[in-house]
Order: sequence, then structure tokens, then C-alpha cells
Amino acid sequence: MKKLNLYIIKQILIGFLLVSFSLMSIIWLTQSLRFVDLITNKGISVSLFAELTSLLMPRIFTILAPISLFAAILFVYNRMLSDRELVVMKAAGISPWQNAKPAFIFGVLMTLINIYVMNIVIPKAEDIFNDLQWRIKNDVSHLMFREGEFTTLQPNLTVFITSHQPDGSVSGILINDERNPKSHSTISAELGRIIHTDKGPRIILINGNRQEISNNNHTFSSVSFERYSVDFGAKSTKAKKAAGVRQKTLSELLFAKNNPSLSPKEARRWIVEGNKRFTTPFLNIIYALLACTGLIVGNFNRRGQAKIVSISVALMVIIQALDLALGNLAAKNLCWLIGLYLNILIPFIGCIYLLRFYTPNLFGFLKKKQGAIDV
Repeated sequence: MKKLNLYIIKQILIGFLLVSFSLMSIIWLTQSLRFVDLITNKGISVSLFAELTSLLMPRIFTILAPISLFAAILFVYNRMLSDRELVVMKAAGISPWQNAKPAFIFGVLMTLINIYVMNIVIPKAEDIFNDLQWRIKNDVSHLMFREGEFTTLQPNLTVFITSHQPDGSVSGILINDERNPKSHSTISAELGRIIHTDKGPRIILINGNRQEISNNNHTFSSVSFERYSVDFGAKSTKAKKAAGVRQKTLSELLFAKNNPSLSPKEARRWIVEGNKRFTTPFLNIIYALLACTGLIVGNFNRRGQAKIVSISVALMVIIQALDLALGNLAAKNLCWLIGLYLNILIPFIGCIYLLRFYTPNLFGFLKKKQGAIDV
């Protein structure tokens, strides 16, 4: 029996990985399109772009994992039924519950993984993502200035740097400033450092030279300096966004009513998010049981199991839709929270009952003994 369970679990694992990888690749491509402008406008590296977009994957994984598991189990058990493997198992006296155990075990494993991801991995990933996104949008020294390239910050302001230093400073600086209609200047310096002020980013230059030509009388002047500053005239640096609901700990979410800084609407939204960190992972168990119950309990049909598969898919869609709808309703009235748990509990009890205590022709009206074959 252990070998049989391991065989089925292995088949489910292969199918789950294939489906998950395919779906997550598609979602990753669609999500990454939102950040393509960071490469073109901010000039970030491909590795930084990949790091930024990969931080979205834990959140996407928790959404796609139950659906991928449902598809994998449905495919595996339908193939086993078509190949008569389930028929032989029934004839050998293996109960429906024993046949469903591999799917149930895999569902429990995915539930535990999702609980860990939703409560530990996602909050950390969201923190890193927001910090990285803020640095990309505001850290002009490393992201707007590329080594060995001329960067146009404004139509009349161009900056060139030779290299970035490990301490955050830049070296080999050349600035062409034509913002003043009466003159234009060229500034060169050995070293510089970008600082952020309330009026925007500014560069402090050390040991350099400033050359200026007047547009009126074309006179030339040159001044050497030990310390000089240039205002980029850019927008002021935005403060980092406050931590979002996904970044909060479970205790902060569940006891949001004790937070005086939250409005009643925000508190309800936090509480719903905290409860969904319990209910959403358990969809893995529900979908795992739902995918195999109909195929195991239902009678074999040589013409295929399209009816059973269709009903299983329809039930999965209904449960997923109710999960989303009840979550939105609970954010308006916490009384709907009970619906989130009933949406998990009722299908679970139904599947367990059919697998352990009930052996009819599931989609017909005539009851037959366990192991009967409808030809």
C-alpha cells in the first residue's frame, strides 16, 4: 500500500510542478510588463529587474497552488481510471478513502507550505519589494547614473560619471548645465556624492573646475573649487510607503480593532486578511479531495468521465468564486467571515463522507455496491 501511495504521489507531484511552472511563467510575463519602463527609463540592470519581479512570485504561488493541484490530481486520477488502474484497485478491495489518501496527503503538505508562505515569506518579500522599488525610483546615484554613459536629467542638464565607488560616492564627474539662458557651464570634479534634500536630489562635488561661457558677450571664466554643489532641479524624493496589509504579522491583522490609528473600514480589511491567511491555504485540501472524489466514487464509463470531470471543475469554480465574494462581503461586514469557513468546511465534510461512508453511483440515482462497473 505504501508503494501504491508513493506511486500516485509521484504522479501528482510531476503534474503539479508542470502546471504550476506553466501558470506562474505566464503570470510572471504579464506582471513583468508593468516594470519594463524601469529598464528603458531608469536604466536598471536585467538582474535587478529579475529580482524585483521574482519578489511577486510568492504571492502568485499561493493563488495558483490550489488550482494547479486540482488540475494535476484531476488529470492523474482520470488517467488512472482510463487505464483501468482504479478499477483494479477497487476490485482488489482497496476502499475509496485509501485511493484518495495520496491526494489528501499531498493537499495537506501544500496547505502547510502555503501557510508558511503566506505568514512568513510574503510579508518579507513585500518588505523587500517595496524597499527595492523605492530605491529604483529615488536612488539617482546608482540607477539614473550609469557608468561611462551620458545621462540627461533634464533637457538642458547632462551628467557623466566614470564609476561608482563602494562607499556610495561617484568619481570622474562631468556636468553640462545649460539651464541658465544667459550662460552655460561645464563642471568637472574628481569625486561627488548624491544627497537627498526636501527640494530634491543634489550632488556635492569635491576637487573640480567650473567653466562658464556668457551667451551675451561670449566671455569665458574658469573657477577651481574644493567643494561645490549642483541642484538637479528634480522632484523631491518621496518618502517610503507605509507597510501594506500584506506586510503585517498575523497578530497585527487579527487584532486590528485594537489599533487606534485604523479606521473601522481598514480594521475590517485587516481582520479579513488575517482570516484568509488560514482559509486560503486549506483550499489545497479541498481542491485535492474534490478532484479525486468524483472519479473514485463514481462508476467507470468506457466512453469517458466527461460528466464527472465537468461537475468537479464546476464545483471548484463555485468554491473559488464564493471565496472571493465572501472575502469582499466580510470586508464590509465581519458577520460574513463565518461564510469563509463554511465554504471550506462543507465541501471537506462532503468529500470525506462520500469517500468513507457512501458508495453510490454518485451521478445517477441507482445505488450500487462498491467496485461495481457501469459499462
